[in-house]
Amino acid sequence: MVCAGLAREAGYAIQALTIDYNQRHRREIEAARTIAENVGAQRHVILPLDLRQFGGSALTDEIDVPKEGVGEDIPVTYVPARNLVFLSLTLAWAEALGARDVFIGVNALDYSGYPDCRPEFIEAFGDLARLATKAGAEGDQITIHAPLQFLGKADIAREADRLGLDAGMSWSCYDPQPDGRACGLCDSCRLRREGFAKAGLVDPTRYAA
Repeated sequence: MVCAGLAREAGYAIQALTIDYNQRHRREIEAARTIAENVGAQRHVILPLDLRQFGGSALTDEIDVPKEGVGEDIPVTYVPARNLVFLSLTLAWAEALGARDVFIGVNALDYSGYPDCRPEFIEAFGDLARLATKAGAEGDQITIHAPLQFLGKADIAREADRLGLDAGMSWSCYDPQPDGRACGLCDSCRLRREGFAKAGLVDPTRYAA
C-alpha cells in the first residue's frame, strides 16, 4: 500500500498486480482490491497461480503458522522463491505494457528473515531484468524500485500516515481467524503492532489476541 502511495506521489501511473497463489491469508487479496482502487490504479490484475500445488510453506501447506514470536531463522512462513516468482511475472507484464519501472514493497529491516527481501536479491534481479528482456537487450532498461527496503515498520507506518493512506485498508496477518480478525500472534502481526506502537500511531487492525 505504502509502496503504491510513494509511486503515485512520484508521478507514476499505477498498474497493480496481485498474485492469488491460494495463500492461507486470502484476506490480503480483498485488501489489495481496496488499495488498488484507493491509489487510483489504472488497472488491477489478480493473477491466479496455485502454489499449494508445490506446498513447502505454512502459507501454502497444512503446516501451522508459528505464534511464538519473531526468531532469527528463516521461518516456515517463507514461501519458496516467492518474490523471485512474483517479480518475474511483474517483469513480464511490465515489458508487455511498455513500462520501465517496477515497484515492490519488500522490507529488509523489520522482517522475518526472508532471503528474497534482501537488497542483494533486489539488486541481482535488476541485473536479471536487463539480461532477460528484449527491452534490456535494446538498452531500454527496466528499473526495479524497492522504496521500503531500508525502512523500519514504524517508518512505513509514518509514511502511510503522511501519504494520507488509511492503514485499515492493509492486511498483514498470516493466519486470519474465522471471525475476520487478525490472529495477533504470528510474526507479521507482531511486527505490524510493534511498528505502529513505535510510530506512536493507532493500529486500526482488529486482533484476536
